[in-house]
Amino acid sequence: MGFGQGVSGLNAAASNLDVIGNNIANANTVGFKASTAQFADVYAGSKIGLGVRVNSVVQSFGNGNIAASGRNLDTAISNGNGFFRLVNEEGQVYYSRNGQLQQLPDGRLVNASGLQVTGYPAGQTTGVPQPITISNAQLPPQASTQITAQFQLDSRSTVPTTAFATTPAAPPAPAVLPTKDMYNYTTPITTYDSLGNKVQLTAYFSKSAAAPTVPGGTDWTMRVLDANGNIVAGSPVTMSFDNAGVMQSTTPANPALTLPAANGAAAMNMTLNLAGSTQFGADNDPKSLVQNGYASGALLGFSVQADGSIQGSYSNEQTRSLGTIALAAFANAEGLKPEGNNVWSATGSSGQELLGSAGGSMGTLQSNAVEQSNVDLSGELVNLIVAQRNYQANAQTIKAQDTVLQTLVNI
Repeated sequence: MGFGQGVSGLNAAASNLDVIGNNIANANTVGFKASTAQFADVYAGSKIGLGVRVNSVVQSFGNGNIAASGRNLDTAISNGNGFFRLVNEEGQVYYSRNGQLQQLPDGRLVNASGLQVTGYPAGQTTGVPQPITISNAQLPPQASTQITAQFQLDSRSTVPTTAFATTPAAPPAPAVLPTKDMYNYTTPITTYDSLGNKVQLTAYFSKSAAAPTVPGGTDWTMRVLDANGNIVAGSPVTMSFDNAGVMQSTTPANPALTLPAANGAAAMNMTLNLAGSTQFGADNDPKSLVQNGYASGALLGFSVQADGSIQGSYSNEQTRSLGTIALAAFANAEGLKPEGNNVWSATGSSGQELLGSAGGSMGTLQSNAVEQSNVDLSGELVNLIVAQRNYQANAQTIKAQDTVLQTLVNI
């Protein structure tokens, strides 16, 4: 009987203690995956073994708990086997579960070690992922081209006593209740030109005394004026209601408003959709008024959505996709090589990366959160006690061997 078995046991127990100690040390490391030492017995052509050796150290890639961080650049992968795909300046690819991201002055997203997060530009979800850059450029304005509105017009209104008239110097006077001198109801409509300037329009509604377009119904006239009191080209528009108070048609059938070019902006051409307007015995009220133009806007912030898309919020109340974070998965994640700094690299054992977007087996992304280490601290402390006892037991076999040898020497 030799000292080899005891020495191998000490070495194996010491390695196990190292693995357990590393797990405990990283219990609070975001995205860390716990490791386990696997052992194998050693034989050399005899029935009596020569001890033990560490066969391998494997990592468990089970999901850690998701914890709120309150930081919009923190992103966790939830309920999936995906990895963030990162590249360094030389193009070397790494993978991580740590989503504590930072934004550089030039807009690039990086991890704490400066590795760049890769993904796809806005509107693209395939191809080779590239480093993601969040653009701080001003969002260009969009001219109004469509106005969609639904109005409730009061059927109890009487026909105005004075014909509608307007000039730039004398816009329509305010209506006088209860007779409504020139119109029955008015409401503002805000639109935008090609430079993002507000163009204020005003709609005036007058109950018509003319024969109704729909037998038994009622017609209303809608006039749209600009800020100077000029009637906008394309109006007036006749709104024809049936005797149930539902608008059946407009004249013209497809109304459109046109404003000339002004102040360096292009001419404005806007379709007007009034479908769904009603004429009931209730107060005048705009039920819906939507137009598709907006002013330019500055980027106020962004957040990562569950599907990996990065949604930017602008000062003009618009939102835009700024890109999509790519995820990668592997046929054998345990074959990944730990590189330190919370990243792994692919190996022949792991297989090639399988690229995709968040969702399905790769998991969804959760903003303002991080994935905690999957180390079971209480379990590791128990393992530490067991490994310590194992080390002590192997030391006792060496001590016993030493006693036997000393007895032999003393004969």
